[in-house]
Amino acid sequence: MQNTDVRRGRHCVFMMHVHLVFVTKYRRARFSADQLGFLKDIFESVCKDFNAELVEMNGERDHVHLLVNYPPNISVSKLVNSLKGVSSRMLRKQSQVGFERSFGSCLWSPSYLAASCGGAPLSIIKTYIENQQTPS
Repeated sequence: MQNTDVRRGRHCVFMMHVHLVFVTKYRRARFSADQLGFLKDIFESVCKDFNAELVEMNGERDHVHLLVNYPPNISVSKLVNSLKGVSSRMLRKQSQVGFERSFGSCLWSPSYLAASCGGAPLSIIKTYIENQQTPS
């Protein structure tokens, strides 16, 4: 059975997913459906630049959720900084007039959630490691 989520690098085989949540500054309701669609396009483009894949993205008026499949040579913090920075700049450029009135000087809160996900539960992995045949 072939797992299509497994990706191959030059010297590694990997399947790493992270669930990211970005919240607007002061949790203000800022996004329309059109803006969320625009953000999705931006996030996909940034992920491609990092050799990552935006698996899923959705959001509400004050936050967005992303599921990203990323390679092991990319740090999550650098990916997040680029996703937030580029999306803020591009949304500002697209909105042009009234961005500061609408969004303030900052779009995103400086904090974010990053949760690893996918694969087997930790208890199963722990049991698997414990049951390895240690040489005598």
